[in-house]
Amino acid sequence: MLFNLFKPKNTLQVGGMKVTELDPNYTATGQISVADVADIKAAGFNTVMCNRPDGEAPGQPAAAQIQRAVEKAGMKFFYVPMGRSLAPNTLGDFKAVTDGDNGKVFAYCRSGNRCTVLWKTTRN
Repeated sequence: MLFNLFKPKNTLQVGGMKVTELDPNYTATGQISVADVADIKAAGFNTVMCNRPDGEAPGQPAAAQIQRAVEKAGMKFFYVPMGRSLAPNTLGDFKAVTDGDNGKVFAYCRSGNRCTVLWKTTRN
């Protein structure tokens, strides 16, 4: 069954968020807020990556808002959005973040599914 491909490796709590650890250095979750950044930092993450395009839904915080909070907390931030279609550079940019010298990566999108699909796609 296709859905078994995306079966979570490990579900954890980071602050009030349920997150999926797909690898010891890569965790995926749904939309975060500026207030979540302190919990992400406290959980030992070095990098936050946004895989959600800005403006996808009303009330969604812009990636720049999250970026400011992440950088203020002393972490790295990357914006690698995946929309309805896969842009030519998305997989390469994603792989550069996850394979680079960025420590533990905390990735988010609307639900965490795109973060999981990108991870699984670049690991095969």
